[in-house]
Amino acid sequence: MLLLFLPVPPPIVVVFTLAVVLYLAVVELRELRPHYLWWSWWLLLVFMTHFVGYLGLRGYAFYRRRSEARA
Repeated sequence: MLLLFLPVPPPIVVVFTLAVVLYLAVVELRELRPHYLWWSWWLLLVFMTHFVGYLGLRGYAFYRRRSEARA
């Protein structure tokens, strides 16, 4: 029951995790080498949706690599 009343994480934790996820997105985008507009779109999506946006980027990268491997 005590777990339901835990305080909201401090802002520093949220900022740190956002920085880590943005760093991972940059690493992934450097490998994909998309156009700069795609860079800004993906980074903005990751920034606005945080971890969910990063998972979307990982899914897109997996799909793109698999499609290129078949061709």
